[in-house]
Amino acid sequence: MAFRATILTLYPEMFPGHLGHSLAGRALERGQWSLDAVQIRDFAEDRHRTVDDTPAGGGAGMVLRADILGRAIDRVSAEDEPGALRPRLLMSPRGRPLSQARVREIASGPGAVIVCGRFEGVDQRVIDARALEEVSIGDYILSGGEPAALTLLDAVVRILPGVMGNALSGVHESFEGGLLEHPHYTRPQVFEGREIPAVLTSGNHGAIERWRRAEAERITRERRPDLLSQSSPPQPVTK
Repeated sequence: MAFRATILTLYPEMFPGHLGHSLAGRALERGQWSLDAVQIRDFAEDRHRTVDDTPAGGGAGMVLRADILGRAIDRVSAEDEPGALRPRLLMSPRGRPLSQARVREIASGPGAVIVCGRFEGVDQRVIDARALEEVSIGDYILSGGEPAALTLLDAVVRILPGVMGNALSGVHESFEGGLLEHPHYTRPQVFEGREIPAVLTSGNHGAIERWRRAEAERITRERRPDLLSQSSPPQPVTK
């Protein structure tokens, strides 16, 4: 069964965006995954298709209404096969940070229903009632959840089976082993006086793997020391 992504948004024209190009776009054309962007306003009941209202208790901004979003979620979730319910994700700056491990969990499932928030926020009652998993892509604020949803799907789609030409491309990357990725080099041999490290052209695969592991640990220690406590222990390398 192909991975199915359904986006609930006020701006369906923002999709597939960059996901219609390159690896993700070709996989979309081949039917390796599908994308449906659903307009939340279609579930409003007034002639103005109003989806928001003022926050209870006062304050700035507007809040996305629970009843309208609840109807939208119920409609798209009704399409799920029994026993293959898709996770319901709400892109939110207060959510748990998206990790590569969570990306792999999502990619291994039947798909996802992704809610793109707007305005000041989403009524907490629909978050609770529909068991929405709040997901953050970073400690900053966007104008809406659409760019975050595109980012999440980019991370998921690229590791779906058959999307990347070389399956190993998705293994030796930052965060896959709990570390940032080691440096990469290619021709020319010398660039502005800087040479490719000799070990990489030595033909000694054991030495190359040890160098890559050491470099990954060095870069992680310098840039993301918080990851070191979570990283897997060094793996033995056969000569």
